[in-house]
Amino acid sequence: MQSLKHHFLLAMPHLDDPNFKGTLTYLCDHDENGTMGVIVNRPMELTLDALLEQLELDAAECPCREMPVHYGGPVHKDRGFILHRGSSLPWDSSLQVADDIALTTSMDMLKAIANGQGPEDFIVCLGCAAWQAGQLEDELKQNTWLTVEGDASILFEVHAEQRLSAAAGILGIDLNLMSREAGHS
Repeated sequence: MQSLKHHFLLAMPHLDDPNFKGTLTYLCDHDENGTMGVIVNRPMELTLDALLEQLELDAAECPCREMPVHYGGPVHKDRGFILHRGSSLPWDSSLQVADDIALTTSMDMLKAIANGQGPEDFIVCLGCAAWQAGQLEDELKQNTWLTVEGDASILFEVHAEQRLSAAAGILGIDLNLMSREAGHS
């Protein structure tokens, strides 16, 4: 099995599940035990400032207070996942996804962000997407998703609403021109 860690999942136009319709998911882990990722193109109305306030963290030094928090997926919706550029060190509870991308789930990262000492580029998500062993592979066989290698510039330099089309552009396709019907031979 080839790992899809550090890959994007692009929802095909015929995917009608409201949790994933029109989404771009960045896969942070994929092995024989299953798959985990975060949706990176669904900003919520909740701002980082409001989230930090709920956590009773003073955000006076945070330069990104108005940044939207993203809906990361339907699993663990009350848990924060911070996708960021750089190393998983020195953060607690971090996973190095690629050379320059890590996922952190610990409060020390949020405290650093609130104090203006966090990573320069990051996306805060509530919830994640997860698949049991073999589940994603079955969905791929059913043409539910397209995959392409992840790209830090799409994650951190492209506006959330444009990330799906930017990832599709890597493949040279426009999802708006694709049929909602899947073909099988």
